[in-house]
Amino acid sequence: MSRPTPQTAPQFEDRLPEQYSRPGINQYLTLHRTYGPPLYPASDLPAYKGRWSELFGREAPLHLEIGAGNGAYLAGLAQQHPEWNIIGIEIRYKRTVWCAKKIRAAGLSNAIIGRYHAAYLNDLFTPGSLSGVHVNHPDPWPKDKHEKNRLISRWFLEDLCSLLIPGGRFRLKSDYEPNCERVVELLDRNAEGEALPRLPLNILGRSSDVNGEGAPWENDIPTEYQQKMLILGVPVHALEAERTSDP
Repeated sequence: MSRPTPQTAPQFEDRLPEQYSRPGINQYLTLHRTYGPPLYPASDLPAYKGRWSELFGREAPLHLEIGAGNGAYLAGLAQQHPEWNIIGIEIRYKRTVWCAKKIRAAGLSNAIIGRYHAAYLNDLFTPGSLSGVHVNHPDPWPKDKHEKNRLISRWFLEDLCSLLIPGGRFRLKSDYEPNCERVVELLDRNAEGEALPRLPLNILGRSSDVNGEGAPWENDIPTEYQQKMLILGVPVHALEAERTSDP
């Protein structure tokens, strides 16, 4: 298969190892580029926008995990749903390698991991191309001055609504309850409280303690962080939303 070329120039600027002043200080900076499939560096990913079926070698519902961490959830999801094509993205070099090792060890052909920033999903996906988006334990950024750093934001929900197919699902788990609250609050306003057109997302279910009462969906896959919270007695909250067909 010939390598496709990007349809448009990507917005996310990936720095090459030689562009760092001390590239040898992080061994994963180079390793994540030489590891090979199922790991793809940021410079390779935009080429598959609109053509992910070519990389997976089949047409199948496309799911995305943002912030795949050590890869336990990503690999577990791929094992649980062999009928899905699953892409994980992670910004940290070391974690991309961890994910790739888990995918490779499990012999999974329906999952890949790539290094990419969640603010630039439009680099990778065409509108209406995702059947599901999964986010586990995003950084809380609790202070008001950190608003620009938060993943759970109005712009992110707008991206979700653009990229999910009607009926596509968004699943969120977080030990920081305001992350789930923000999804509900930002459906019809921005972070400053100004009214905006309501987004076509319907909240299907919520849980205030996934470890105690279960997730709003069946057959939840516990993350390593979720298991740590169980030991500490800290509840993990969850929310599931569906992309409606409304404009």
